[in-house]
Amino acid sequence: MRRFDVFIEVSGKQIKIGKIEGNTSEDARFSYDKEYISGIGSKAISISLPIEEEPFSPEQTRTFFDGLLPEGFMRTSIAGSMHFDENDYLSILYNLGKECIGAIRIDETDEEPESGYEVIDSKQVEELAANGAAKSAEMLIRTHLSLTGASGKVGLYYNEKERCWYLPHGLAPSTHIVKQSHIRLDGIVTNEQLSMLTARKCGIDTPESFIINVGNGEDSEVLFATKRYDRIIDGTSEIIDGLKRPFRIHQEDFAQAMGIPSSRKYESDSKDYAVKMFDIIRNNAVNPLEDQLSLWNRIVFNYALGNTDAHIKNFSLLYDPHMEGIRLAPAYDMISTVIYDSSTRDMSFNIGGMRNIDSVNEDSFRSLASKVGIGEKPAMSNYQMVLDCFEKSIKEAADELQENGLYNAGDIAERILMARKALL
Repeated sequence: MRRFDVFIEVSGKQIKIGKIEGNTSEDARFSYDKEYISGIGSKAISISLPIEEEPFSPEQTRTFFDGLLPEGFMRTSIAGSMHFDENDYLSILYNLGKECIGAIRIDETDEEPESGYEVIDSKQVEELAANGAAKSAEMLIRTHLSLTGASGKVGLYYNEKERCWYLPHGLAPSTHIVKQSHIRLDGIVTNEQLSMLTARKCGIDTPESFIINVGNGEDSEVLFATKRYDRIIDGTSEIIDGLKRPFRIHQEDFAQAMGIPSSRKYESDSKDYAVKMFDIIRNNAVNPLEDQLSLWNRIVFNYALGNTDAHIKNFSLLYDPHMEGIRLAPAYDMISTVIYDSSTRDMSFNIGGMRNIDSVNEDSFRSLASKVGIGEKPAMSNYQMVLDCFEKSIKEAADELQENGLYNAGDIAERILMARKALL
């Protein structure tokens, strides 16, 4: 029988909340500890895993905890390097689960590992940009860090004052998620930064992000860095190796909250994922009206951007530092996919019954507003607001990036606008 303890960080303290027990990943079950359940203010770690005494099913357990792991080529690379079956999510999670997205930690002991930060020199940053997923996988294994998604990424600590990067060890949290270019898709890093800046100019809440250029701006010479919104540094942060240690803030993506495996993050058979997302916000968010409109605006923006990869793992819920409330997390992983011939034209979930982006129109959004239960007037007013600001915003964002040496930003913006006009 294998057993792994599950911890969550709340207000900087590691709290043991439960355990995962089973002979294999196929029969493992998560359960909350009775001591945790009986404690004052105990909170569930997921909407799909409410506080209860009975162990959850292997399917429920796998869906949430497997949802903390990398996917695709990154997962295959990591599993191969560790000599694990990539379907053995427990073994992979145990080895990577010291620093996950959000505030969860998986371990076999109550003892906290030694924590620290190791400076990364410019050559290592260049290698990360040039070698892509292979270098990311190596860093993830070294730091026991688990990041979701299929792209190559690594969690690093950034000292803004010194403009220096560090690799976290033990329980030392990272401050930024750094992704390298997906070489198969040209200009993908500029595409993402352009998309995020445009979203911000359209009033969408996004985390700080920037491009690390280690050469002349070529795809193999750039990295995309996003400041983690699930990490907070304040005046009470302790000092580790001369750096302020961030506090972890819990989050979960909508696939985890809805109890849907990562393998089904794209909607099929008219499952109405959007309806379920709005229901979760309506029933759980501390400010449901505001968050519903924020979610609506993001769906409209992804349509305008031509982002057919906005699946339910690319939307998340952020818990407050004391686990006292839930709100819609800032937007992330926004790119225009339709400018690449190899990308699908099908949206990740249906918009008013329509999946193909070429078939989606204003009536589709009007139908969606009715389905998700928000008023047609505010929904369509926001729909028009996002569309009206899109062209001006993307041109302004492209100009800013070009001024900073990313000369392909103008071309990518034009490709996005041409794709957008083709939909009208």
